[in-house]
Amino acid sequence: MVSKRMKEAHDAYDKSKVLPLQEAIALAQKLSTEKCSPAVDIVMSLGLPKGESVRGALSPEDGIGKSKRVAVLAQGDQVAKATDAGADIVGSDDLIEMIQKGDMNFDVLIATPDMMPKVGKVGRILGPKGLMPNLKLGTVTTDVAQAVKNAKSGQIFFRSDNAGSLHARLGPVAFKPEQLINTVQTLVAELKRLKPARAKGQYIRSCFVSTTMGPGIRVDIHTLD
Repeated sequence: MVSKRMKEAHDAYDKSKVLPLQEAIALAQKLSTEKCSPAVDIVMSLGLPKGESVRGALSPEDGIGKSKRVAVLAQGDQVAKATDAGADIVGSDDLIEMIQKGDMNFDVLIATPDMMPKVGKVGRILGPKGLMPNLKLGTVTTDVAQAVKNAKSGQIFFRSDNAGSLHARLGPVAFKPEQLINTVQTLVAELKRLKPARAKGQYIRSCFVSTTMGPGIRVDIHTLD
């Protein structure tokens, strides 16, 4: 059931309008009705060839306003490095057992390359939750200290789906519009860097911003840079 506040927020916006990025973000913040840590999200539709996807990670200058619990699968001297860098959970076989039992009190999982055979045992559990360590995302690495610091600072992990749609959290509604705009511009630059060679024509086809429960506000794609 839609609340009165949500209905008013949705009715307050003319959905036929296409706004410049700055205006769209300001309006999304203004129409926010959530009371519990609302965030500003972005959804883009990408022109990708069949079978292609775009995935990656970036560390916005201002973070994303959300503290993340980081787990590290490591052994030997990497354990101390991960712990010193601020990892919340560090382990090997014991951490694998926790995952198998469904005890996954973390938002990001980092693994050293030598631990990946063990990760394979729980891949079916981690994959659907978006927690599978990945080399392209920097979550499979020998530099666990830097990976932990990146994750703790507020990384954005993104991946397009089969339809070419990509969703990411930009930051809390309480952020200044300029902070959210900077994150969008950083994301767009990274998406363009990762553009598949086979992708032809219009790459970023549409873009919407919204708060967690707010209306989707269409953004003029020519203002994303």
